[in-house]
Amino acid sequence: MSVRIETLVRRAPGPESKVLLDGVSLDVPDGGFVALVGPSGAGKTTLLRSVAGLDAPESGHVVIDGRAVEGLAPRERNVGFVFQNYALFRHMTVAKNIAFGLDVLPRGQRPSKADITARVAELLTLIQLPDLGQAYPERLSGGQRQRVALARALATRPGLLLLDEPFGALDPVVRRTVRAWIRALHDQLKLTTILVTHDQEEALDVADRVVVMQDGRIVQDADPQTLEEEPATPFVMEFLGESLRFEGQISSGQFVPNQAHVGAFDVQSLSDGPAVAMIRPHEVRLHAMREDGAAVRQIGVRYGLIRLSVNLGVRTVEILQPEPTASTFYDCGVQLDIQEARLFRDGKLARAAQEAETGQQHEMVSAI
Repeated sequence: MSVRIETLVRRAPGPESKVLLDGVSLDVPDGGFVALVGPSGAGKTTLLRSVAGLDAPESGHVVIDGRAVEGLAPRERNVGFVFQNYALFRHMTVAKNIAFGLDVLPRGQRPSKADITARVAELLTLIQLPDLGQAYPERLSGGQRQRVALARALATRPGLLLLDEPFGALDPVVRRTVRAWIRALHDQLKLTTILVTHDQEEALDVADRVVVMQDGRIVQDADPQTLEEEPATPFVMEFLGESLRFEGQISSGQFVPNQAHVGAFDVQSLSDGPAVAMIRPHEVRLHAMREDGAAVRQIGVRYGLIRLSVNLGVRTVEILQPEPTASTFYDCGVQLDIQEARLFRDGKLARAAQEAETGQQHEMVSAI
């Protein structure tokens, strides 16, 4: 089931009429898994609810499987929706919760009791809780409740699954397990899935495409690798993971940082002028200066790498280095040597802006 969103606009009720969606357009192909990420207030949940039919946009169109759905009730859109708080009925058993969507269908569309019972049993097996049909939600763990909420959303056999922060209430270990399970279920059932999350790691792990939103607009829509290598703006780079930012100047084919204790590096085909270089903490190397260098100290370990604090004078940065490399710099001053960087001008990726004019293929700026 495909989804096409065309220039959706929605404002918050009230005198201020804050813009929640500002002309948002998005295509989700049949069988796609797309994650919407961004800070609170970016418009993620508003967009999801507009697709589900729970919030009506002021203008624009939502087209599901080639059919415009404006004016159609949520149950007429063949959409399954899973909320962050699960929204399970405490007074109903797990089986009754799962069957709810089928029980409330109009008489002419409602399956027989035997068919509903069979469907519930099928879903209990699918979510790996075959013996808990008669249990009540309060007896279940957070991960089990999440699975029941998903089974209820799948009971009517929707072609489109909408997930609104579905893992938010789970502890980290259960979170990782459940999200891997949902991705496997998506592939098994050949669903189209749209996930809203504020956890960028989660989005990058499970989605085919990640849509980064800010202030009611889509800032970038790309696969995880492209987002990492070619972030459209500094906001995208910073939102998707730890980053270091250095302002400076491009002069005669080199980027020269304004920051002391950071080495210049070569760039190609970029004109002279101010720019911003951004890197990940593991993309920097240290060069021993012995005298007049920046002081280094170890502050922890992460992902098998040593976490170092480097005092650059007016600011301190944290970087990641392999153990053998890191230990050689504890007793000497250092300079940061940048190995890879994304360069930005006027809030946009500099390489992308230039290649749009030259027609050259985009590549990450590499430092020498």
